[in-house]
Amino acid sequence: MTSASRNLLVYAVLLPLTLLLLLLQIGTGEYAISIGDTFATLFGYGTGEYDFVIRTLRVPRALIGWMAGASLAVSGTLLQGITRNPLASPGVVGLNAGAGLAAVVVIVWLDVSRDWLPAFAFAGALIVAALSYALAWRKGVSTIRMVLIGIGIAFVCDAVISIALLDGNIRKVNQATIWMVGSLYERSWEHFWPLLPWVVVFLPLAWLSARTLDVLGLGDVTSTGLGNRIHRSRTWLLFIAVALAGSTVATVGTIGFVGLMAPHLARRIVGTRHRTLIPIAAMLGGIIVLAADFAGRTLMAPTEIPCGLLTAILGGPYMVYLLLRDPK
Repeated sequence: MTSASRNLLVYAVLLPLTLLLLLLQIGTGEYAISIGDTFATLFGYGTGEYDFVIRTLRVPRALIGWMAGASLAVSGTLLQGITRNPLASPGVVGLNAGAGLAAVVVIVWLDVSRDWLPAFAFAGALIVAALSYALAWRKGVSTIRMVLIGIGIAFVCDAVISIALLDGNIRKVNQATIWMVGSLYERSWEHFWPLLPWVVVFLPLAWLSARTLDVLGLGDVTSTGLGNRIHRSRTWLLFIAVALAGSTVATVGTIGFVGLMAPHLARRIVGTRHRTLIPIAAMLGGIIVLAADFAGRTLMAPTEIPCGLLTAILGGPYMVYLLLRDPK
């Protein structure tokens, strides 16, 4: 089978799986709705009794879940390409922690509109990325050093988050604690519209940068020989990764390990060429978050398990597996 045929087969499997999970998300819950009624309501032919549940409550939650998973997966793909480190991801290099710290500060300490959350989270992730990049600079950037510094900064951010949670108003602290776990609970159109521009702008920009990522993967010497300005390219790609991770964390909290798992799974399926790798990773990221949220809503219903806890349960062992497989 040629690579083109294999890629088409992968799309043919992942697209229906994504649609199936979206339908399950929309039709399943305390108020169960059949697939037929779900379809009819989505296309404007259903009865009024389902319209509010589907259109107002469940559709935005499902769409946000897919966008969050896709954004985290592509952010992880970019970070792994920039650093040439298979363990790099928004959580590992500190982007999630920086975005999380900024968002917790907004929720607990600042009396500002929640509409500012994406901008603050983006700024927090950008500051962490800039610090990691600057501190890793020694006549050039050591990608290994950048990852290690990012991990250290993440620990500092987590410590400040803990201080904020201990110091703040109990009601706001409760909101921030629930948000930090990573959940799609009560996500609505109010959260969908602020996230949408970040996804619509930065996912295509990531895909358009596929060739640059392929060249960076050849090593600094070869990349420079091919005319690539590697530091400018890394800065631009890092900016895109920060935008995707920061806006997502601001909307759904810290859903961990999606940015680690999805790129690895995609690479095993379609190889390392980023023009194909990025969209497949995006689809797998969306599928992981949708599946985790569906499982969280149904496994212990009516109690809901945040999807961030389930991705952590899966992602932790997966990271250990990667370390054991390639201890270098």
